[in-house]
Amino acid sequence: MNDTLQPILYSFRRCPYAMRARLAIAYSQVSVELREIVLRNKPQSMLNISPKGTVPVLLLTDGTVIDESIDIMRWVLSQNDPDCWYGAQYVAAIDKLIDENDTVFKPCLDRYKYADRYPEHSQEYYRSQCEQWFVKLNDLLGSNDGYLLTNQPTLADMALFPFIRQCAHVDLEWFEATSYEHLQCWLADLKSSALFSSSMTKYPAWKCGDPKTYFSG
Repeated sequence: MNDTLQPILYSFRRCPYAMRARLAIAYSQVSVELREIVLRNKPQSMLNISPKGTVPVLLLTDGTVIDESIDIMRWVLSQNDPDCWYGAQYVAAIDKLIDENDTVFKPCLDRYKYADRYPEHSQEYYRSQCEQWFVKLNDLLGSNDGYLLTNQPTLADMALFPFIRQCAHVDLEWFEATSYEHLQCWLADLKSSALFSSSMTKYPAWKCGDPKTYFSG
C-alpha cells in the first residue's frame, strides 16, 4: 500500500455500529486508514472532529466528517457497490427497516442486554420486546429466500446483522432453542461469512505517531 492520503476510520471492534462501517468497507474494498480506539481513552484527534465521541467516525480526504454508521455505509457504497446492496428499487424498504431497527429495536436490545440498569421490568420482559422484531424479521426471511428483502443481501441485512448478533448472544442457548429458524440460519450464515471474518480482524489500539494501518477487508 502506498502511503497516500486515505480516509481515516476511527473504529472499535466490538461496537455494532462500527461493525456496520467495516462490513461495508470490506465489501466495497474502499481503502481507509484504520484507527482502532479504546472507548475509555478516546484519542483527542477523534474528539476534535466529532465531539460526541462515538464510533465509527470517518474523516474523508477533503475534510468532511461522517459520524453516523449508516451514513458511512451509504458513502462507501456510493464509491463501489458491486452487488447492488443499495439498489434503487429497494432504497425505501431498506431505509424503513434500518430506521425501525435503530429507533425501536435498539432501545429494547439495550434494556435486554443491560437489564440490571432498568429494574422496572425483568430481563425476560425486555427480551419479549426484542422478540417482536425477531418475529417480523423471521417472517421476512422466510418470504425472501433467506434475506430480508430479496434473494441476496442488501444494505438492510448488513446494517441489522450486528444488532441481531448482539441480541442473540445475550443468551445464545435461548436464541438457538427458539422457533425463529429463518433468523437463526440467516445469522449463522452471516457470522460464518468471509466478509464478516475479514471485518473482525483484531488490531492494536491506535496511538498518535503509530505507523498507518490500512483496511479494505
